[in-house]
Amino acid sequence: MSDTAFIVLFRGVNVGGNKVARMETLRKVLGEAGFGKVATYIQSGNVVLTSVRPAAEVAAIIEKVFAETFGFSSRVTIRSADAWGRIVADNPFPQGADDPKRLHAVLLDEAPAAGAVERLRELATPSERFVVGEGVLYLFAPDGIGTSKLAAAMDRVLDVPLTARNWRTVLTLLEMAGKAA
Repeated sequence: MSDTAFIVLFRGVNVGGNKVARMETLRKVLGEAGFGKVATYIQSGNVVLTSVRPAAEVAAIIEKVFAETFGFSSRVTIRSADAWGRIVADNPFPQGADDPKRLHAVLLDEAPAAGAVERLRELATPSERFVVGEGVLYLFAPDGIGTSKLAAAMDRVLDVPLTARNWRTVLTLLEMAGKAA
């Protein structure tokens, strides 16, 4: 059985000086836990690694090691490099590539209810657009995500485990996963 490259996203680490997790330490403990080619990108909990284990097992081990190491838990979202590549290929907003800080991939660990998606759509400003795909919500927010009422309400309205990354991060993680594969 060959190694699979995975992208692992931690939710809510190193944001505003809260839930601090040093990436150097995280790389070390994940390597010690048996994962290969462990690499991190920026300080907000983006990891690329390889493993022969299935995704669910990888996620469970990582969550356990993380909590033991840092003294708090962080839910992880995990995708194979192939699944990540499909997320990039299926991007419905190619104009977002021109300004990747305005385009976001919101990784959904469960499918939101149809009614929740419609409630979220009602919050969008005229310039904001989003499309829900398989395991991802693509959000194009040309006025910025920091002022977006839609983005601010996403957790509450969709009511599913999620984490978001801007398109620059999405593309960088794809490149890193390609090198690890």
